[in-house]
Amino acid sequence: MLQKNLKKFVLLSIVIGLIGTFFILDIGQYLSLAYIQEQQSQFALFYEAHRYQTLAVYALAYIAVTALSLPGAAVMTLLGGGLFGFVQALIVVSFASTIGATLAFLVARYLVGESLQKKYKHKLDAFNKGVEKEGLYYLFTLRLVPVFPFFMINLLMGLTKIKTVTYYWVSQLGMLPGTAAYVYAGTELAKIDSIKGILSPGLITAFIILGFLPLLSKRLVEFTRFRKKLWKYKKPKCFDYNMVVIGGGAAGLVTSYIAAAVNAKVALIEKNKMGGDCLNTGCVPSKAIIRSAKILNYIKRHKEFGIEEAEAKVNFKEIMARVHQVIKDIEPHDSVERYTDLGVNCISGTAKVIDPYRIEVNGKQLTTKNIVIATGARPFVPDIPGLNNVKYYTSDTIWNLKELPTRLLVLGGGPIGCELTQAFARIGSQVTQIEMMDRIMGREDEDVSVLVTENFKKDGIDVRVNHKALRFETNSDMQCLVCEHKGEEISIEFDAVLVAIGRRPNVNGFGLQELGVEISDRGTIQADEFLRTNYPNIYVCGDVAGPYQFTHTAAHQAWYAAVNALFSPLKKFKVDYRVIPWSSFTDPEVARVGLNERDAHEQGIPHEVTTYSIDDLDRAIADSENHGFIKVLTVPGKDKILGVTIVGHHAGDLIAEYVLAIKHGIGLNKILGTIHIYPTLAESNKYVAGNWKRAHAPTTILNWLEKFHNWRRS
Repeated sequence: MLQKNLKKFVLLSIVIGLIGTFFILDIGQYLSLAYIQEQQSQFALFYEAHRYQTLAVYALAYIAVTALSLPGAAVMTLLGGGLFGFVQALIVVSFASTIGATLAFLVARYLVGESLQKKYKHKLDAFNKGVEKEGLYYLFTLRLVPVFPFFMINLLMGLTKIKTVTYYWVSQLGMLPGTAAYVYAGTELAKIDSIKGILSPGLITAFIILGFLPLLSKRLVEFTRFRKKLWKYKKPKCFDYNMVVIGGGAAGLVTSYIAAAVNAKVALIEKNKMGGDCLNTGCVPSKAIIRSAKILNYIKRHKEFGIEEAEAKVNFKEIMARVHQVIKDIEPHDSVERYTDLGVNCISGTAKVIDPYRIEVNGKQLTTKNIVIATGARPFVPDIPGLNNVKYYTSDTIWNLKELPTRLLVLGGGPIGCELTQAFARIGSQVTQIEMMDRIMGREDEDVSVLVTENFKKDGIDVRVNHKALRFETNSDMQCLVCEHKGEEISIEFDAVLVAIGRRPNVNGFGLQELGVEISDRGTIQADEFLRTNYPNIYVCGDVAGPYQFTHTAAHQAWYAAVNALFSPLKKFKVDYRVIPWSSFTDPEVARVGLNERDAHEQGIPHEVTTYSIDDLDRAIADSENHGFIKVLTVPGKDKILGVTIVGHHAGDLIAEYVLAIKHGIGLNKILGTIHIYPTLAESNKYVAGNWKRAHAPTTILNWLEKFHNWRRS
């Protein structure tokens, strides 16, 4: 070990010594264009007299410059083109640069690669797996389209486990186009004998090649990388469809709509109900039951509104009947009839992806230019012992209830769990909510969770945080959940259970695994910034793509998936996630866009916080909804909005002004200068902007204005 460290020390000393000599003796002056132009005639004469010796010395010097990561390689490449001519210079530079790069790679690996791999093994595991999986592609791309300087690539790749032989030939091949462009530029520069020579067609062409080479190379690599996945599949001579969409939820419907709108031939395959989860088991039914629950809560609060007597008799069957009627009323918006009229071929059946060009449905194969996967997600059911022995529901099946559970147990403190917890409590169930973490609505700031929890307790909800579900137990007349809380086991009895602890993407059962479509660590289909999978003509959008599981995000992604699939490679767009709003429809509602305080602290983003308490708003007071707040995060000292959280009545509607503001760079000053109707809840947006303005009032100017007005009164 000691001998090995000594060898490393000697090698490092030699490298440092050579680099130091380069700078101390100012050898770099001999690698400048000015010096080379001055000595060009002498170089030419020497080369004619000693052709092979000159090539050998030049190659050795080039290897030394690249191996030691010294500046001057680009100039030497131009010099080679001007001195030796295109063919000979290209051969010498190509091999010399690759040999030098490989030496730098080996030195980096020998000196620090092994030790860093041991020291940071866990952190580098993912990096090593990526290199092992697609190391050749990444190295080739970096060589062809140098995002980093070449010397950095040499040093960084020395930390990986890529084979030396592989590193050599990939580097030689990847650097060849760039080398050729620089050598050609050198041959043209050598022809300049006057200022007019700068405008020669050959030199202009050389500069054009240098300018466009990275762009062309990037497009070529990208095209080759993606298209190679399709080479082993037989491409149909013609296609039945421009696009086949699998899944008739929000993402699939919007994708199909856009394709039909631009006169593409599109088929939409749905195995269950059109409209997907949002219409049938998610957004629509949950908002319908929340509305009934809110009306019941208003009746309960009748004395606040000056009503002496008011009572309501709950008919749960009628409430659920209304929920299903609301679904039926909205169904035509997402129906087969509507989309058929729009030009979409709607097919009811289970799709099976045979290959990137073929989909089987109902025993028939369809050929398609592109495929869009929009299969959504389903409720996640945890593997808790005894769960299958009790009566449990999910957000998909809760709508089949015929009778109101006397005691409802809700597992989960996220948006779905919270919304349904409050709704069923207000309708009349005795609800106990179980959350493993230390608070409900864990994605929001703590003050948001506190306010919602307080309102839940007013509604009679038993909120149990820091409770970990261990097992379900049953006997002849009792069902209970055993939880762990502060090291003790606690038993909670119930009549029905709602499992609401998240949703899992639908990636199984329609041929993706057999085809080798990549799945991410989150369980979603892996997609790039254009929503392409690892197959260039298979796109994905909606809940199955992530990273957000919102209907409006699914529709947002659908536009990108449709347009990119139909018009790529002529034109494509990167999906934009910069401004994603969302709302939890509890009472009070919680809406957010951009950063909250928790995110800003975790990401180390400097920010200021401005708040406005809605209990001071005239309209909120008039409506007896004077609770909640608006919290705005801004850049320190500026009115640029980083994020907004609103907690209160109709927060999901009020947030829209801030979504627009962040999207289009509108600051708080302009919101303050915008007229808001009185009396409305929207005025709160103006008032929080006013609070920011007061906190940033120009005190020096105000002091001078005070003196000015005092002077005018004197």
